[in-house]
Amino acid sequence: MEEKKLDLNSIIGFVLIFGILLFWFYQNQPTPEEIEAQKAQIEQQQQAEKAVEAEVETPVAETQSVNLQDSTSLANYRNSMGEFGFSPAIEGTTILENDVLYLEINNKGGQITEARLKEFVTYDSIPVYLIKDGNATFDLNFMTRNNRVINTKDLYFEPVVSRDGENQVLSMKAKVGSQQYLEYRYEMKPGEYLLGFTVRSQGLSSIFNDNQPISLNWKLKGIRHNKSIQYGNRYTRLTYNHDDGKISKLSETSDDEETEVNVKWLSYRQHFFSSILTTNTPFETAELTSKNLVEEESKEAKFTKEYSTVAPLQMEGGELSYAMNWYYGPTDIDVLEKYKDLGLVESIPYGWGIFGWINRHIFTPFYGFLSSFLPFGIAIVVMTIIVRLLMSPVTYKSYLSQAKMKVLKPEITEISEKYKDNAMKKQQETMKLYNKAGVSPMSGCVPALLQLPIFYALFMFFPTSFALRQKSFLWAEDLSSYDTIAQLPFSIPFYGDHVSLFPILASIAIFIYMMMTTGQNMQTQPGMPNMKFIMYLSPLMMLFFFNNYASGLSLYYFVSNLITIFIMLAIKRFILNEEKIHAQIQLNKAKPKKENRFQKKMREMMEQAEEQKKKK
Repeated sequence: MEEKKLDLNSIIGFVLIFGILLFWFYQNQPTPEEIEAQKAQIEQQQQAEKAVEAEVETPVAETQSVNLQDSTSLANYRNSMGEFGFSPAIEGTTILENDVLYLEINNKGGQITEARLKEFVTYDSIPVYLIKDGNATFDLNFMTRNNRVINTKDLYFEPVVSRDGENQVLSMKAKVGSQQYLEYRYEMKPGEYLLGFTVRSQGLSSIFNDNQPISLNWKLKGIRHNKSIQYGNRYTRLTYNHDDGKISKLSETSDDEETEVNVKWLSYRQHFFSSILTTNTPFETAELTSKNLVEEESKEAKFTKEYSTVAPLQMEGGELSYAMNWYYGPTDIDVLEKYKDLGLVESIPYGWGIFGWINRHIFTPFYGFLSSFLPFGIAIVVMTIIVRLLMSPVTYKSYLSQAKMKVLKPEITEISEKYKDNAMKKQQETMKLYNKAGVSPMSGCVPALLQLPIFYALFMFFPTSFALRQKSFLWAEDLSSYDTIAQLPFSIPFYGDHVSLFPILASIAIFIYMMMTTGQNMQTQPGMPNMKFIMYLSPLMMLFFFNNYASGLSLYYFVSNLITIFIMLAIKRFILNEEKIHAQIQLNKAKPKKENRFQKKMREMMEQAEEQKKKK
């Protein structure tokens, strides 16, 4: 049986790929200092509140309590609100709803206190709420000319519902007089997640203290929607458009804050769903914060991150006038593309640079086309087959490079033995051999590098593609989350408390592929004692890291590696002929080779180094 040879290029390719994976997971892991700080914070909360649940149930912000039935309490409220005590203090909410969205707006604060998406449910079949039970607040904070500080979350607004054609309109007014007021105006269109929202004042130029800013404050704690709170938290992030169209994000793994200028919209993303505030008049500055609330996997945890924005509003002629929009809906390209003028598609986490471009303009529309007439799992398989066939020329180039290096192996070994005591001379002769034979030792690495953008783009596509959410295939209930064939009574570090089958199949396929390309006798290669260990480590890394990732991603890599194995077998058996390759190399060696500038420079440098060594 012919002895299998070491494929160094395949090893380099896999090390590069899994190096990226390691970097990705390293970036997503909290530092020891962050873990200790979070633990200390939880212990402090437990001591103060006696139970973790008490902290979970705490609303984002508390409002001033008013007993409307008590005349003294009501008088105190009106006295504290000063001029804004004109409006009657009436408890109640107003409902705005269409086919897809249900909202409750509270008289107190004039803000949305419940936002429910009608067409979606969570992993445990509970309706998807973006706002509920005090997890969000929106208010304005300002000072009056008599130096009274007013926060609109403490004000009672008068609601008036009307219609503008098919649109529902809700006017919420906090009045100073019959013609003097601060108004929040909500306008809901049929079948849309986008809600028109206007903040304006009338006749308040003599009330506002124009020496003090009017601050907009928006806070929200992201409600858990995923089976794994850690998994969902990886893709829960504050994204914003600022500085003439630049898209930036706060950290998805730790606490973060930024102060930005010219902010056009803010997206509080909760993996597959987003709460977005847009403004036609960009906020000149905005202080943004994101606080990570997830320390470890927990079935009891309810929230992922806590977001907040503080933005000063500018007055014109002593009055406020801001045309804005609220978006409460899915982070789905098919929905967000309806609002191209607002640029909300940019809030989808496609990935950065060329990877994001590939996802947005190639994989997303291509998969959308396939899934329009194929089952979602089959569409992944078909997409995988097409991608691998398109990449087969790259596979061919890689395998051709392996074959050439294998043919040259005896001569390289001979050179190594001849100049074993002279590393410089050995390097010179080896490079000379490569040059004569027309072989580049790096030519096998280039195909691996060309595949990295595809690898990383798909790494982002499957966990964030809304089209895959809650779509089943075989034993996987949700292709955007991990599949489970067995639930463990304990949790294994980095692995989890469950067993996923697709990562196991993908790991086996990778192991077979590496056995085919790297051979059985790697440990005998001089200078590379750990290569065989790497061969076994790579599938193990796949098994552990992908156990908690989207099953659609593991399905892709399983099918992809199977196809690659078959392509390589076909190339080996029917396309490449080692005898012909050897003959071609010998012809190349016989032809005179002209050095390029780089080769000449390298040769001269090595010769100079050799001369200096002899003189010493």
